[in-house]
Amino acid sequence: MDAERIANEMAAILGSENVLRDPVSLMTYESDGVTLYKAMPHAVVFPSTTDEVSAVARLANNAGVPFTARGAGTGLSGGAIAAEGGVIIALNKMNRILELDIDNRCAVVEPGVVNLWISDAAEPHGYHYAPDPSSQKACTIGGNVAENSGGPHTLKRGVTVNHVTGLEWVMPDGEIVQFGGKSDGCVGYDLRGLAIGSEGTLGIATKIVVKLTPNPQTHKTLLAVFDSMQNASQTVSETIASGMIPASLEMMDRLIIGAVEEAFQFGFPEDAEAALLIELDGLEAGMEAQAEQIAEICRKNKAQSVQVARSEEERQLLWKSRKQAFGALGRIAKDYLTQDGVVPRTRLPETVTEVYRVSEKYGIPIANVFHAGDGNIHPVLLFDQSDPEQVEKVLEASGEIMRACVEVGGVITGEHGIGVEKIEFMRLLFSENDLDLMTSLRDVFNPNGLCNPGKIIPDDEPSQWGMTL
Repeated sequence: MDAERIANEMAAILGSENVLRDPVSLMTYESDGVTLYKAMPHAVVFPSTTDEVSAVARLANNAGVPFTARGAGTGLSGGAIAAEGGVIIALNKMNRILELDIDNRCAVVEPGVVNLWISDAAEPHGYHYAPDPSSQKACTIGGNVAENSGGPHTLKRGVTVNHVTGLEWVMPDGEIVQFGGKSDGCVGYDLRGLAIGSEGTLGIATKIVVKLTPNPQTHKTLLAVFDSMQNASQTVSETIASGMIPASLEMMDRLIIGAVEEAFQFGFPEDAEAALLIELDGLEAGMEAQAEQIAEICRKNKAQSVQVARSEEERQLLWKSRKQAFGALGRIAKDYLTQDGVVPRTRLPETVTEVYRVSEKYGIPIANVFHAGDGNIHPVLLFDQSDPEQVEKVLEASGEIMRACVEVGGVITGEHGIGVEKIEFMRLLFSENDLDLMTSLRDVFNPNGLCNPGKIIPDDEPSQWGMTL
């Protein structure tokens, strides 16, 4: 690959100021939110329009150069790294909300729009964009589409695929196509649904039609503190079994609570082993009764305390304890690796017990913060990346946790994607025939294999990245 020649040709398309190729600048793009997985691109380009994305993709594809689309770089599975070198197509400059169509309850946005910007723009009209990853202040909609991102409120509202109705899509050969539109219906094959969650291996979204959800009439947010993870997990199962579906049902364990308390002084008791953040939303009528019913379930399961937010300020403070939990861990560890498995809700207690067993076995502290309502666990392994022995232990421990999720009927990702991290673990879920079918489907879109190569589907050679079977 003549990287210098390709970079020069891309500079001719985009302008030299929109092409990075010096090693120092490229280091910014060698990893995503997980610095454990690194790969240096040959160049990074910044298109501003769909036509420019198309031209860059066509040039790279024709020249046999790998290319990877990238948003904010907040991903947690190595999905936006240049695993086989080549060009990163950074979509940061495509950051406009093109249309806010309140009458049709949708918005048309470019892929570089930050998730939270949509809700901020729609809020004066009484609407918001429902999927809210914990990184919503930084992550972009294009990346959300690639990973089919979730978030705390997707228990009731659903994940990205439930809130995107249309895509303008640049195929790997540069062709521009449309999947869906403002209508939520689908005629024929659901190519929109196929593209969402494809982790950049089937092409690049350049315009996205998202649904706008009416703001609820009211919220009721509770924080319940427990002296055991078992009691907190049982509360989750009983709450859902009661027939109530909270807007969110989040859990934090002792290690997370301690880090958050040290950072922000929320007033958690020193002996708290687990905390549940439970939010109801909807019509004001009946809300108090539902909140009391959930509080009673918490008390039945030996909650030490149940606090109800009395104002919007108190509600935001409670959410701060959850959404800034990962940042708080930086006070107690140099590095951390966040895993992302999903298990049936009824298997949460034994899965959490297994996570603690793995922690003890490898001598690796593991904090737990997760979307308990839909069984999406996020064990956070704390370590020092400069110590190769700790890195090896972290990968082995992560593998054991993923196997444990599969053994109880779960899967290996709920929202972070496969990327390079979990690529070998696809074999735990799918047969070789399954994987061959996925490969054939990918090849229809991406026949040269140059669009975000080395992601999702394992090949014959063991991956150099992430966890190994």
